[in-house]
Amino acid sequence: MVPQFMLIAPQIDDPAPFLPRFRALASTGALAVAWLNVTAESDAALKRKLEILAKPLQDANVACLMAAPKDPRLVARLGLDGVHAQASDDLGALVEALKPQRILGVGGLRSRHEAMEAGERDIDYVMFGEPRADGFVPPLAQTIERAEWWATIFNVPCVAYAPDLDSVAPLTATGTEFIAVGPWLFEAEDPAALLAEARRIAKSNVLERVERSSAPDLASRG
Repeated sequence: MVPQFMLIAPQIDDPAPFLPRFRALASTGALAVAWLNVTAESDAALKRKLEILAKPLQDANVACLMAAPKDPRLVARLGLDGVHAQASDDLGALVEALKPQRILGVGGLRSRHEAMEAGERDIDYVMFGEPRADGFVPPLAQTIERAEWWATIFNVPCVAYAPDLDSVAPLTATGTEFIAVGPWLFEAEDPAALLAEARRIAKSNVLERVERSSAPDLASRG
């Protein structure tokens, strides 16, 4: 299975400079989900900014999420598809307010136990390895271990964060359903080309594993 990609956008105050990049990213066909991080002084301003950024994504069937707001009803008023929550949020209240109409994913999972507790709720995915609020990114080896463990045992989809392009192949090999990229993607001159390359790497990795698994074992015939 080739994983789909989730975009973690950087913090955005003025959407105008980002709009061409969002259009280009949407045109790649690689994105399934985008987690938007927009700053605004009022709900009305937030809605205007999100409408600008979300439109090209949603027109390309990319689900747009935000961090859990104080009032979950705000998600619908903003026209977004769901919430990326933290394990420390009130998940019970979010499930009650958002499900089944909207997406609810959970990150900030500090342990296997915390991940399993989240997975027992009516959520759509768990995420491992994403950057913390202070910018710290968990070691890639830990993210690989958690993603492989989860993908092997549980039915709730998993998102594994790729801190750079080189990490896409080993994360694909875990069997994770989604790979999250960014905000480092936006540091590239052409984020869309970088995303397309990430997708190519993921597809190539899956194809190589399929070919290896279907190749005849000549050694065993000796």
